[in-house]
Amino acid sequence: MTVAEPNTRRRRHPMADPGGYIAGLDGLRALAVGAVVIYHITPTAMPGGFLGVDVFFVVSGFLITTLLLRELRKTKGINLKGFWTRRARRLLPALIFLVLTVVPVAGLINKDLLVGIGRQVLGALTFSSNWLEIANGSSYFNQTSPQLFKNFWSLAVEEQFYLIWPPLFILVIVFMRGWRLRVGISVGLAVASAILMAALYIPEYATRVYYGTDTHLFGLALGIALAFSWAPASGTWLAGRWSRWSQVAGVGALIGLFVLMLTLGDQSALAYRGGIFLSSILTLTVIAAMISPGSRLARASENRVFHWIGTRSYAIYLWHWPILVMVGLLVPAAPGTALFWVRSAAAVAITAGICEFSFRYIETPIRVNGFRAGFGSVRDRLLTRRPIYVGLAASTVLMIVGTGVAVAVAPDKSSVQLEIEENEKRLEAATPSDKDPVGPVDEGEEPAAPPAAPDAAQVEPAADSPAPTEPEAEADKTDGKTLFPMPTGEEITAIGDSLIVTSAGGLEATFPGINFIAKSNRQWHEAPALVQEGLDNGTIRRAVILDYGTNAGIPDPQIVRDTIDMLGPDRMIVLVTIYGQSTFINAANDVIREIAADYPNVAVADWHAAISLEPHLLQADQTHPDYGGMDLFAETVRDAFATLSL
Repeated sequence: MTVAEPNTRRRRHPMADPGGYIAGLDGLRALAVGAVVIYHITPTAMPGGFLGVDVFFVVSGFLITTLLLRELRKTKGINLKGFWTRRARRLLPALIFLVLTVVPVAGLINKDLLVGIGRQVLGALTFSSNWLEIANGSSYFNQTSPQLFKNFWSLAVEEQFYLIWPPLFILVIVFMRGWRLRVGISVGLAVASAILMAALYIPEYATRVYYGTDTHLFGLALGIALAFSWAPASGTWLAGRWSRWSQVAGVGALIGLFVLMLTLGDQSALAYRGGIFLSSILTLTVIAAMISPGSRLARASENRVFHWIGTRSYAIYLWHWPILVMVGLLVPAAPGTALFWVRSAAAVAITAGICEFSFRYIETPIRVNGFRAGFGSVRDRLLTRRPIYVGLAASTVLMIVGTGVAVAVAPDKSSVQLEIEENEKRLEAATPSDKDPVGPVDEGEEPAAPPAAPDAAQVEPAADSPAPTEPEAEADKTDGKTLFPMPTGEEITAIGDSLIVTSAGGLEATFPGINFIAKSNRQWHEAPALVQEGLDNGTIRRAVILDYGTNAGIPDPQIVRDTIDMLGPDRMIVLVTIYGQSTFINAANDVIREIAADYPNVAVADWHAAISLEPHLLQADQTHPDYGGMDLFAETVRDAFATLSL
């Protein structure tokens, strides 16, 4: 399509786009993919590593628009078919190779990895992963389910950009004359998208604004704005004071980007109300510094290591997550242990090897020669009937068939989800009398003995037992903790989320007669209302287990304190630490320990420490306990009650 663009022969300012290779971008890609990999391996080491995706977005917006502008200057038109063909050559070979390899292998490792795989493959092949996952209610930040292709959401956003932006680019060129207007429209779009992310952000489900193309468009739009600024022969604002201060600003922006990656957690409201947008602005500043003639920042980014990682960053981004998931199932290890680091290093090495193979033998031949020539070369080699080529062809057919079979037989729900649903139905089926054989504690009574209830076995102190001591004396014996009689199961209520649900069997075996107020996906902000309801209807007993935080940590510690205060000082309360690899795990556990230390009737069941020693007792999601794990969970809770017992 021919598009008129005036002044294309004007002598170009040194700050204007000279054409050719853009130094520094490979280094920036290496930073981006490295941050994402670290975040996925150990999010506590780089809580803001997810911002690497936003670096990619700004680079993509800038580079794609620059390529379109260069084509426009050279040919006076835009070949949409040629553009989309080049994008397909660049993206599809590696993507298809990954899907055909990972899906059948994952099915052999654990069928739980195939849950939702049909939806994930469909999203990958139709560039709609982000919206399909939003519709499904999937979460990027909640890592309690093993989703093989959860990182594909960002590829979908970029691929939607590749489809939609070129036609819109033509309209912008035709109807919006002058670089200022084009830059202004691009910046305005970026600001509007950032405002939409902030406005639609809901702490309980940040994934909607994170995955949404509409709410996460600002990085791409800022990249477009920089490309429009760089294209005119005049050099635009880049030719002014920026040319003198670009390197200082670029280094400062790079430092700021590192600081955000090291400090901005994915659970922070600040991330969605300006933090991610700020990271995009900082990335834009770094790129603007790199495109300055003779940029020292660009030269520093041009080394063999950064170049290798940068040129293979797409494949690394594709492969690293499913490999981490599969290796994690094959070799269970608690975060921070020696085995965990060995396992992670092995996963990175496997990723690097596969990506090198993909880059050399799959991506590059098709990108350079095209699909037709690539398939023709394969056909010619097969006609030679050399064993190696016949073997590769047979392997390819096997991978295709294996992928189809895996998708066809994939379970609708994981074993964890099935267990949760079964346990929830069983617990909900209990009648009120079965769930509460022991009545509620009167807040004015002494805690030495539970109140009587019809048909309930009472826990009476032995006749020769010494009289209960004063709280001060008890505190002296127990480092500030109040002592109670050790509770039986009929005196315990377990309140919490899916960890309580999946551990119900172990808790019931250890504490016969225990009752439950538990349901999956519940979070701490729901606890006060549930506890108040339990107090009102008399289902909460004198000893309570509180276990929330698996899904979102503890956004507000005051909620935990309010819940404990509602239960009162006459109840034994056990707070359970949480386990996982989300960024909020350590912070939440620190809060739990700190709060427990402030209450004489509260103890900590350190589930995190217990399961870290035996991670093989977890199910495929690496979060919920299996049959052996539920017994360990119950033992950990029992030990915590013992610290509060006479």
